Amino acid sequence: MSRIAARFAELKRAGRAAFIPFITAGDPNAETSFTILETLPSAGADLIELGVPFSDPMADGPAIQASSLRALNAGMNLPRVLELVRRFRKRDDTTPIVLMGYYNPIHAYGSDGFANDAAEAGVDGLITVDLPPEEDEVLRRPAMARGLDIIRLATPTSTDQRLAAILNGAGGFLYYVSIAGVTGTKSYAEADVRAAVARLKKHSRLPCAVGFGIKTPEQAYAVAEFADAVVVGSAIVDRIAEGGDAADFCKTLAESVHAARRTAVVDLDP
Repeated sequence: MSRIAARFAELKRAGRAAFIPFITAGDPNAETSFTILETLPSAGADLIELGVPFSDPMADGPAIQASSLRALNAGMNLPRVLELVRRFRKRDDTTPIVLMGYYNPIHAYGSDGFANDAAEAGVDGLITVDLPPEEDEVLRRPAMARGLDIIRLATPTSTDQRLAAILNGAGGFLYYVSIAGVTGTKSYAEADVRAAVARLKKHSRLPCAVGFGIKTPEQAYAVAEFADAVVVGSAIVDRIAEGGDAADFCKTLAESVHAARRTAVVDLDP
């Protein structure tokens, strides 16, 4: 069983949702980024989404765009991202790590070589936001051969027909983008997201994570009541940019996510 599948199975038995923080590898520099990365599990992270910095992150809003620029200016690149994961794995062999990024750095690296090196480093899954299902075979085949999950994105505009294509070859979990737009720029409508997650669960047995637009512990708590996982990115990246305590903020978010289901059970069955 993969780390991702094992973690979601563990969470299901515990009756709680997963907290998935996002940070950009190398932001604001390699050593600070690694220090933040290695503290995330103790701060409550169930899985970690590690961003690969890119010069044109078109799915991301200003906060994550700025974090990519800081990381690139500090010398971060794809081989160094994999080295961060290798270092992390020396101390933590259980927390799943998902790389989120764009295809150009992978293409430059070589899809086959990247899949092999990512798996060897200890990566568990890949989110490649600009590589649609119809065109991702170039990465999906070598990734799946090395045990890497291809995690797909569904959006508010995904029709049933489109959803069938998204789910074909998907693994790990399904990532629902709660807003029509880039990260960190809008707020979601809870009723709409709740309905969307219920619809996705009718089409797939994969765990469903919700991200984009979740910034506060209160929002994370609300989403954790019905989703299998909550992803928070821009709000954490903003803390890092401000020099704040990202781990402490993540701990607050994690506590809210982990408390949601317990409270719901108590409310339903006092």
